[in-house]
Amino acid sequence: MADTKREIERKYEAEDSGLPDLTGVPGVANVVDKGVAHLDATYYDTIDERLAATSVTLRRRTGGSDAGWHLKFPVGPDTRDEIHAPLSDTLPGELAGLVRSRVRDGELLPLVRLRSERDVRHLVDAEGRLLAEVSVDAVHAERLTAGGGEAQWTEMEVELADGGDPAFLDKVDKRLRKAGVRPSKSPSKLARALAETAPRKRRPSAEAGEPVTAGDHVLAYVRVQRDAIVALDPAVRRDAEDAVHSMRVATRRLRSTFKTFRDILDRTVTDPVADELKWLAGELGLDRDREVLAARLTSALGEVPDDLVRGPVGRRLRDWSSAEHHTARGRLLGVLDSRRHLALLDTLDALIADPPLLKAAGKKPGKPLADAVDKDFRKVARLVERALELEPGTERNVAVHEARKKAKRARYAAEAAEPALGKPARTMLKSMKSLQKLLGEHQDSVMARHTLRELSAVAHAAGESAFTYGLLHQREEQRALRTEAELPGLWKEIKGAAAGL
Repeated sequence: MADTKREIERKYEAEDSGLPDLTGVPGVANVVDKGVAHLDATYYDTIDERLAATSVTLRRRTGGSDAGWHLKFPVGPDTRDEIHAPLSDTLPGELAGLVRSRVRDGELLPLVRLRSERDVRHLVDAEGRLLAEVSVDAVHAERLTAGGGEAQWTEMEVELADGGDPAFLDKVDKRLRKAGVRPSKSPSKLARALAETAPRKRRPSAEAGEPVTAGDHVLAYVRVQRDAIVALDPAVRRDAEDAVHSMRVATRRLRSTFKTFRDILDRTVTDPVADELKWLAGELGLDRDREVLAARLTSALGEVPDDLVRGPVGRRLRDWSSAEHHTARGRLLGVLDSRRHLALLDTLDALIADPPLLKAAGKKPGKPLADAVDKDFRKVARLVERALELEPGTERNVAVHEARKKAKRARYAAEAAEPALGKPARTMLKSMKSLQKLLGEHQDSVMARHTLRELSAVAHAAGESAFTYGLLHQREEQRALRTEAELPGLWKEIKGAAAGL
């Protein structure tokens, strides 16, 4: 079973003179010599280095206190999540799944071997508690593929103790810089090894330049969403908080972009891709919708006085939530491993590499993007005004839901256009966020009432009181009516802001 650890560390260039005196670092009472460890790590990647391209590292290491398989994902500056699995001859299936969105049909090969002599020191406080581990590593790197070379260097690492204050690293950094030690030019040992042992001088990777045309801006937005889907795959597999929602939003943003900017990207190419994105969003939604409803209903039940809670309502709600989550999660993991999902990722890569641009894509971005955003806004306007004309009930609920979906699309259009259009797009974005939030609250109430009716029927069939479910249903109905009452005023504000664009 794999374990996850949040790793916060900084790397420095190290001189032969070794480690400077760190007893002067505020908070450090002693520097404890922990001896020298001999580490031997083999790093795996595809031949075209797909993992390294996104700063993901996969290694099998022996020696030291944590021998085994290590998979690291970047989280932020100086910070990575390290997933550790026990030492074995072959890559554990759990780790293979976590890199599948990047590797796909590629073969994971041993690319680089790093052997290090690690001289370790512990920085401890007056009570002997570990603050950070400092090591000086003498590294020997060997490229394992044909034509590769070797390299040697010495570097220093300062890793924060588990649960430590990241500000402590700033104190160590200040002392090291004062002693003439400088931050490493390379973000990791692997990155340096790949650069210094490459069999031939590599061409610089094709980086997208600053967007100039309308097509450039749309493709930049598409690229960000594609990257998000790929990067979120491991987090979804690990059931990380909000990961499913974030991936679902990225798929929706892509679908909306293809529909909104149909004069820029050829829909005969993007429509089939949008259909596959709709499928993926639907699969993701099975779990996400459960999460939203469970949190809403649990919170609502917590507001009900104890004397009005009749029967095992809380237990039945937890059982429903747990059962739904288990079923949806098992299905979702199968989806992420499916040929259909991996083919979708390949298709998105191909679309970005060879985009189906139409004539308008080559124009300056102002008018094409503004026209597209305005068109989406007018669709929202028609739906909102129709909803306002209807009496409360099922027909109005449907109209509000349709308006919400179009508000999302207009919001994503404004997001994509904001770098080019500036303030007008930001104003539209803010307006659509407000509208989406209000209409989303209404839709959540509709879905909550539907679920409460189902739960009450099950409870009644089991001989339990349905009173509390009815009470919660009534409260949800009142919440929906309040959002409907707020809609005319908010819409008046939005129309006024839109008129000034």
